[in-house]
Amino acid sequence: MATQHPSSAPPAPAGSAAYPMAKPGYGKRSAPDQRPRTRDDFARLPTRERYVAGFVDHLPEGAAMSVKQLAKQLPLYGQQAISTALTALSVAGHLRRVRCPVGEGDETRWVFRTFWSRTARDNEWWNTYLATEEAAQTVSSTPDTPAPTTPPPPPWVSAEEPSPPAPQGPGAEQAPTPPAVPHQRTPAQGPGSGTGPTAPPAPNTAPATPRTSEAGPSPAYLALARLGRDDHRLALSAADCANLEAQAAEWLARGVNADYLTNALTAGLPAQVDSPVGLLRRRLTDKMPPRLPTGSPSPGSPASAHRILVECADCGRPGPPEALPDGLCRPCRTARSEAAENPPSPAEVADVKAHMNNLRGLLKSV
Repeated sequence: MATQHPSSAPPAPAGSAAYPMAKPGYGKRSAPDQRPRTRDDFARLPTRERYVAGFVDHLPEGAAMSVKQLAKQLPLYGQQAISTALTALSVAGHLRRVRCPVGEGDETRWVFRTFWSRTARDNEWWNTYLATEEAAQTVSSTPDTPAPTTPPPPPWVSAEEPSPPAPQGPGAEQAPTPPAVPHQRTPAQGPGSGTGPTAPPAPNTAPATPRTSEAGPSPAYLALARLGRDDHRLALSAADCANLEAQAAEWLARGVNADYLTNALTAGLPAQVDSPVGLLRRRLTDKMPPRLPTGSPSPGSPASAHRILVECADCGRPGPPEALPDGLCRPCRTARSEAAENPPSPAEVADVKAHMNNLRGLLKSV
């Protein structure tokens, strides 16, 4: 029987789990012009802040920066300690939390980013950098579309039909370009049918519109039909939806969406509705919204401005960068300065620790 000799090579070390990444548009973003990493990057910070800063500095771009996620990866501290450390790093000039709008109109949503700088920066530097980021986002959200160099083909020319080749030779400039002729459809002719091609339709003849059943119900009809699902007191029949469809379509034509229409019709309903169609007809008339301008907003209008808002590192209140020096709003900055002027006595700190230990013991015994 052959003897098995186990290998003397040590087993391969288990690879550490990759740090979770945030969704695209979220997470950590490194500021430019940082010094190379050294052993003394965060030497002036307290132990806890130095520990958190060293971990955050080595995270990749786009890494999740929520307090909950950081507390899962840093076993020495809990969520409250991590939140306090991030606030201290913001005051020290290493971090800024911002909110950035993405999209236009009804599709606008806010994304949260954390800008990180290994090199400590002052408030003026952060304000200038965030203003540059804001201008870059505004430019990228409204790209300039170059004008087409060639005019589009006439509507009667098929998109699959290749354009005729350019004439060559010395007499190419004098060669006239044949005019485009609209395609005419001729019926199939059988042998001995004796029928010629039919004349093209008159220019003023309008194309036949598809029926509602073929094109599907309109958004206004669907919004009315779904009212009964949201509230049984507003259940409508198909005939009722057809009668109110024109009024509901006028709402949508004035710039509101289906959710706005539904909320306006279902808000403040009486306990009992005897005639849903009568109530809705009255509300569609009395609550008709004003007509919104259809023109696109100017580049300098608030609707198209992409404003970056800095979040307070302590309470999360948003505001412009210049209104949150050190990443703190005025109430949090005032409370922080008062706490620095009146630090708790050692006896008070000991009482708080004893109280917390007592609470932990009670929780363990339950």
